[in-house]
Amino acid sequence: MPPELPSLVASDVDGTLIDDDERVTARTREAVRTVVASGTPFVLATGRPPRWLGPVVEGLGFAPLAVCANGAVLYDAEADRVLEAATLPVETLAWLADLVDYELPGAGLAAERIGATAHDTATAQFVSAPGYEHAWLNPDHTEMAPEDILSAPAVKMLIRIPGARSADMAAKLRPLVGERADLTYSTNNGLIEVSAPGVTKASGLRLVARRLGVAESGIVAFGDMPNDIPMLSMAGHGVAVENAHPDAKAAADEVTATNSADGVARVLERIWAD
Repeated sequence: MPPELPSLVASDVDGTLIDDDERVTARTREAVRTVVASGTPFVLATGRPPRWLGPVVEGLGFAPLAVCANGAVLYDAEADRVLEAATLPVETLAWLADLVDYELPGAGLAAERIGATAHDTATAQFVSAPGYEHAWLNPDHTEMAPEDILSAPAVKMLIRIPGARSADMAAKLRPLVGERADLTYSTNNGLIEVSAPGVTKASGLRLVARRLGVAESGIVAFGDMPNDIPMLSMAGHGVAVENAHPDAKAAADEVTATNSADGVARVLERIWAD
């Protein structure tokens, strides 16, 4: 690392910043506060939608800017305002649905939409087909007919096969999707996440860097899964936690301790102690 402080610190949430009980530990909270107090911006970069950031914001004790939905949404948590959003058009959603129906028969489909705020009640933000089985607890979904899921632009399409491996699903679909969309996964539990072409956590961080007027080369980023790889690769210094996917570790410049052993905090403490 260069002797000067980073221009920006960005961290994934699940499996990286928070521990296995989904908490921001006291040590991590203090390390992040030190970063912010020094004048370096701290940004969340997550696959989560804005409405799922409340517990993380509470744990940190402040509301940072957030790159959400794997880079598709730039969200101001303090103002509860969506600043920018990149969506998949309905034509692409329909094409993806046909492709999935042919290549992965029986897969469930869902879509993540976005409103003006995290809890925009005028927008059904997570819509799923009947029988869709969530990869994690998601109590706020709206069940719709399959054709209705495709009726409005979405920041993410989700493709789900319980019991499958996400890596296998991605390997089958990625060559066929090509450049029409960006395909990744944040769990290997049979879930693929599809965004607009070129939309990744890296593209979201570039938007943040331009807004804040900071150098991309000075970014320090933390992550654990394949959806973090673009961000780890573009950052001046990419850090994977020890519990990370092997591909994320390979893309990183450094591997720190696990998320439950305050891996993010350990690196931040070292940098801010120098």
